[in-house]
Amino acid sequence: MNSRRLVWRIARLVEIRDETPSARTLVLQIPGWPGHLAGQHVDVRLTAEDGYSTQRSYSIAAPADGERVELTVQRVPDGEVSPYLTEELTVGDEVEIRGPVGGWFVWRPNGTAPVLLVAGGSGIVPLMAMIRARRQAGSRTPFRLIYSLREPGERYYAEELRLPHPGLDVTYLYTRAVPDGWARPAGRLTIADMNTGGWPADFGPECYICGPTGFVETASDILLAMGHDARAIKTERFGPTGG
Repeated sequence: MNSRRLVWRIARLVEIRDETPSARTLVLQIPGWPGHLAGQHVDVRLTAEDGYSTQRSYSIAAPADGERVELTVQRVPDGEVSPYLTEELTVGDEVEIRGPVGGWFVWRPNGTAPVLLVAGGSGIVPLMAMIRARRQAGSRTPFRLIYSLREPGERYYAEELRLPHPGLDVTYLYTRAVPDGWARPAGRLTIADMNTGGWPADFGPECYICGPTGFVETASDILLAMGHDARAIKTERFGPTGG
């Protein structure tokens, strides 16, 4: 899928789903879309009437589904692109999309090794595409997800992840506020969390980590300290981009 020359395509918004008060999923119809792999991303370009244009990259939130592509966008205060996508774009509107981009941070349903997904905040998006691709393919590959976020109201895909997914275990970590009765106190990811919610190194899991740079570096260091193979740890990080 990456051998094709990337071109800008017109995408029409066909559905909107709110995930949190500041994030929404956009379902786009893109004629001629070549398909994609779970973990890839796209570039979104907006052009103003005066000709000024700007673009941002967003992870794809769901596996390939014909000409439909799902993006989950977190609004960045004072951003150039995300406020428009999350507050102004309505069904029927069009944007320009280029992709799919990336061929390393991907999971393919023919994989047999156990999978560990480690998400920090909105870093859950490409990992959710992997979870959905697993279900779509009827794969029995065992998955474990460790999802770290500031507080319960920021959970993406909350209802979907509450549903039973045979072979998928989900562990939530909260860094600032926890639900009533939650056993683990608020705090950042630790080696104990990784031991409890992850896989032993001798299981040889494929590990995917996505989130802010500091979170990704911490999670990677923990996995390496636990004896995981560095070649099996794939990372995708993001930082301030202006939104």
